[in-house]
Amino acid sequence: MGKGKQWSDLSPRTRRLLIAGAVIETMLKAVALVDLKRRPASEVRGPKWAWIPVLTVVNSLGCGPLAYFAFGRRR
Repeated sequence: MGKGKQWSDLSPRTRRLLIAGAVIETMLKAVALVDLKRRPASEVRGPKWAWIPVLTVVNSLGCGPLAYFAFGRRR
């Protein structure tokens, strides 16, 4: 089997896109976790402790934080 591409094999544009995606994902995760910590439990749908793994582990392309902002908070 062939091995995957190495960082050095990627074009400069692809490297920049990967770095930008990682920065955006990290920022979304951090903002969501801070919001979850500061928000009272009565304003969160479901238990607060259940959102922590969703925001940190189940985070594919920022879907965890986006789901929290869209569905996890009460207005």
